[in-house]
Amino acid sequence: MQIHFTAAAPSDVRLQARVINQGQSLSGLDETIVEGAAASRFSGRAGQLFEGFAGVGGAVRRIALAGLGETGSADRRANCERAGAAITAKYLVSGETALALDLGGAGLSADDAAAVLLGLRLRAWRHDAYRTRLAADKRPSLAAVHVANAPEGTEAAWAREEAVARGVEFTRRLVTEPANIIYPATFVAACEEAFAGTGVEITVLGEPEMEALGMGALLGVGKGSERESRLLAIRLNGGAAGEAPTVFVGKGVTFDTGGISLKPGPGMEDMKWDMGGAGAVAGAMLALAGRKAKANVIGVMGLVENMPDGKAQRPGDIVTTMSGQTVEVLNTDAEGRLVLCDALHWAQEQYAPARIVDLATLTGAMIISLGNEYGGMFANDDTLAQQLDAAGKASGDKLWRMPLGPAYDKLIDSPVADIKNIGPREAGSITAAQFLQRFVKEGTPWAHLDIAGMVWSNKPGHTWDKGATGYGVRLIDQFVRDVVEG
Repeated sequence: MQIHFTAAAPSDVRLQARVINQGQSLSGLDETIVEGAAASRFSGRAGQLFEGFAGVGGAVRRIALAGLGETGSADRRANCERAGAAITAKYLVSGETALALDLGGAGLSADDAAAVLLGLRLRAWRHDAYRTRLAADKRPSLAAVHVANAPEGTEAAWAREEAVARGVEFTRRLVTEPANIIYPATFVAACEEAFAGTGVEITVLGEPEMEALGMGALLGVGKGSERESRLLAIRLNGGAAGEAPTVFVGKGVTFDTGGISLKPGPGMEDMKWDMGGAGAVAGAMLALAGRKAKANVIGVMGLVENMPDGKAQRPGDIVTTMSGQTVEVLNTDAEGRLVLCDALHWAQEQYAPARIVDLATLTGAMIISLGNEYGGMFANDDTLAQQLDAAGKASGDKLWRMPLGPAYDKLIDSPVADIKNIGPREAGSITAAQFLQRFVKEGTPWAHLDIAGMVWSNKPGHTWDKGATGYGVRLIDQFVRDVVEG
């Protein structure tokens, strides 16, 4: 969807829309629209949409009013996004190809106006590449938005948000593609293509390099697959020279059968999105590079496919991690922590980060705990936890802090190795976080975000349709804006 700024809305565009504050007078609009809005009880509450028809300049025009909610609401930014998204949800497949959007009259700031456009753009994303028989009236038609009466500074604000939108869209594509299309090598190739010309540094480690470094845990997960594992790092040097970078690490299991500890068949197809953490890191890095963030940020992604064949690791195997710690693998379906522990250690050894945050679709227990409303957050540093929580609230990618503590450590102590990769059924998300904490160096602020319930949705949200949500991209971008760029 292309967004254009214009001094006045094109008169030949049949679909016209305005954003309206809750309780705002509709004076100045066609009387038919005013009466119709009153009859349908349109009040301008957030996300509410009214449609009517009116004669304008001798031609019939389709008029939409989208609600912004109360002007003083603490959720103003989110409500502006909902207004834009409501327009897209209504008209994306309506047959209309263009929209004239009037942002005047509602007292919007430039950031508010950009939020409207962000919601409008994000809600438009779909992945129809493999739907060869999609009916004409189900295909997206709305391709251009002409924005008139935008507040001063909106174009600059939108340039930043457009970069974020591209990052979210990239993440959604990676997460949505099936595992025969996106696997470790093609994930890397997709990133190399997406980042071409952005000025970032890309590092790729293959299996020989990782074996030489002693990454026995990560490599063990991929043993049963014909697809070779990869470690991908994307580095943005936008901050002060010599300033320690912020590192984000993503779990990238491009398909997870469970390995020898095979998952049940029903629902296994969902495991194409078990690389949602790596997808979020890749999309966030694209957003940061696109808006030229003034920060030193590195995204590290451990990319593997977990398959069961004669070479796959077995329950009871013991692997040696890059850190030197040994792990008894009791369940090959608890593979994400094996990928992350080597990726976390390598990132600390390689970059000496100021702080490190990992994102992973790690445990089903997190979905039981928090459903699909919050990502779970574990942290060894209160300041970092508070900063991430604030970024989550501001971006809409919400987090809920969960506990860590030495009492949980004994649940993952192994009688034959340093650590085992699963604990008992209880506190499953916590013991997974405790496992990862053992690979974080003393004095390094660290947070683990278990986003298992957030990267995919079986129902539409305010700014996404069913499917990949792009969760994590906006969280990371907001955190970098607030904390790293300052």
